[in-house]
Amino acid sequence: MSTPALPNAVSVVMRCKDEGWAVGGTLRALADQDFDGEIELIAIDSGSTDGSVEQIQAAKPAKLIQIQPHEYVPGVVMNRGAREASHDWIIYLNADATPVGRDWLKELLAACVSVPNFGAGFCQQIPRPDCQAVFAHDYDRCFGPERESKDWDHFFSMVGSITHRSVLEKEPFREDLQYAEDDEWTRRLKSKGYNLVFAEKSIAMHSHNYTLKQSFKRAFGDAKAMAATSSTIPAHVNFHNFVALGWLRDTLRDARWCVKNGRIFGIPHAAAVRLYQRLGRRAGHHAGWKHYNRDKA
Repeated sequence: MSTPALPNAVSVVMRCKDEGWAVGGTLRALADQDFDGEIELIAIDSGSTDGSVEQIQAAKPAKLIQIQPHEYVPGVVMNRGAREASHDWIIYLNADATPVGRDWLKELLAACVSVPNFGAGFCQQIPRPDCQAVFAHDYDRCFGPERESKDWDHFFSMVGSITHRSVLEKEPFREDLQYAEDDEWTRRLKSKGYNLVFAEKSIAMHSHNYTLKQSFKRAFGDAKAMAATSSTIPAHVNFHNFVALGWLRDTLRDARWCVKNGRIFGIPHAAAVRLYQRLGRRAGHHAGWKHYNRDKA
C-alpha cells in the first residue's frame, strides 16, 4: 500500500500560558521533526510571566501573538490562529505537549491527509513520568492499546490535533465556550458528515497532576459547557446515582488498574479525585443548563 503524499507546508498553532517548564522541549521537538516541508509556527501566549515568551521568541516563530489572560477564550484563540496561518493544513499543539520522536508530524499527517470527508484528527498521548496514578489511568483509557474511548459515543483531544482550513471556514469553533470547545466542535463535525481520525502512531507526551480543587474546577467547566448541547436533563445528574454510585464505579475501576500496574498506593488519592470530579460535573451540568436557558428550550 503506497504512502499518501504529504503536504509540503503546515501551520502549527501553539497556545501557551506559563508553561516555561515544558515549552522549550516542545519547541525543540517540533524543530527536530523529520519533515521536508515548511513548519510555520503561530504562537499565541495569554499573559505568561514565567519565561515562556522568551523561549518562544528564541525559537523565532513566524508570528507571536500576545493577549491578556482575561482575553483567553479557546474558540476565539483557535479561530484566530487559523486566520493568522499561511497554510491550509493547520495543526494545534499545546505548549506542554511534547512530540515523541522525529515522526510525530509525519504520522499525524499520514493518518489524515487521504481520509475522505476529513474533518479533524488527533495524536496519541502518553503521560509524563511523574503523572499520578489516577490521571495515568485516564490516559490509558483514552489512548492506550486497549483504550476504552473507542467504544464511547464520542472522544477527541485538541492537545495535538490537525484540521484543514476548508473545514474551519465552514465549521469554526464556537466562541462562547470556556471549556469543552473541542467536544462541541467535533460532535458538530460528525453530525455534518465529517470523519474524525485517531493517529495512534503519532505520539506526544502530555499530562497534568491536578489538585482536588483543580479537578473540581475542570470537571465543572467541561460539564457546564457540554450542557449547551447535552440531551441529559438535570434530574438525571443527581447525587444518588450520578455522584455516589458513579463515584463507586470510578473508584473500583481505578483500584483494579492500580493493582494491575503496581500502583496500589495511588488508590486513596484516585478515590478523592473521582469524588471531586463527580461533584464538579454535577454542579457544572446544572449550572450550564441554567446558563444556556435549556429549561426554556
